[in-house]
Amino acid sequence: MRRRTFLTFTSFGVAQCLGRSFESIANPKHETGLVSLQAVLKAKSQILPLHEKKKPNQPGDWLEQHKETGQSFDEFMARKKGRVCQQYRAIYIQPLGEFSKSQRAVVVQTEDFMARFFGMPVELLPDKSLADLPEQARRVHPTWNVSQVLSTHLLDHVLKPLRPKDAVAVLGLTAEDLWPGQNWNFVFGQASLSDRVGVWSLHRNGNVDGSFDEKRLFLRRTLKTAAHETGHMLGIPHCVAFECGMNGSNNLSESDRQPLEFCPECQAKISWTCSCSLRTRYQKLAEFGRRHELHDDVECWTRSQAVLTD
Repeated sequence: MRRRTFLTFTSFGVAQCLGRSFESIANPKHETGLVSLQAVLKAKSQILPLHEKKKPNQPGDWLEQHKETGQSFDEFMARKKGRVCQQYRAIYIQPLGEFSKSQRAVVVQTEDFMARFFGMPVELLPDKSLADLPEQARRVHPTWNVSQVLSTHLLDHVLKPLRPKDAVAVLGLTAEDLWPGQNWNFVFGQASLSDRVGVWSLHRNGNVDGSFDEKRLFLRRTLKTAAHETGHMLGIPHCVAFECGMNGSNNLSESDRQPLEFCPECQAKISWTCSCSLRTRYQKLAEFGRRHELHDDVECWTRSQAVLTD
């Protein structure tokens, strides 16, 4: 069975994807100019003191119910056959279905953030309608009376067949509520490590038209799920060693307690496989954070940049 990973609630929330076909992979990164393993390891050791070890579980937390072992940077390197930046060119975001004006703005902001976070080109694909989904790919939740779309259908029958050949990953984004199949209520995000496709939903992220704080929380939740699911598609499993954006999550409260940024081990994985300079990355992320008043995240990225030495 193909391995899938989830960012979860005990009930769950997600999204969908699609893409264009490319005849060849254009402009992957070449060996000259790649971030060296030595530079990655040096930066990892320098930012390590800034990061907090994983806190004890609270009742109902992900690790209380799912026994996971995590993955160090060394373990990641032992499993990888090469850098994704030398095999593929870009990350794609596929809007699915209809969006309000405010939701549309968050989609564009997510595109900007992802390019800064992973240090690779990010392209926003034309909207894809969900009006033609088969009957079995939709349901009305039996208790909540909420319309939902089947995430596994989107992964297997929509996204995967249309994935561009040059795609590091394709992330579908929808405002519709989603569920992954029998015995689940809903999902926030779902991704395949082997197929480089993932889906996530804005539906449960809060009030995008509310107060300033509500809008900011909506954006941060969206960015967190996008980064988390893309991490999975880069071969990064849930983190169990640090407070990290790759921690598993069983509910919205647990997800909100977790950082947007990845831990030193998981940042090193991004830096190596995407050939992303952490110094440049922090600078660009801090610029994004100031623009959107993500004050705690700006402090994290500014402190991280300050400890790096040449």
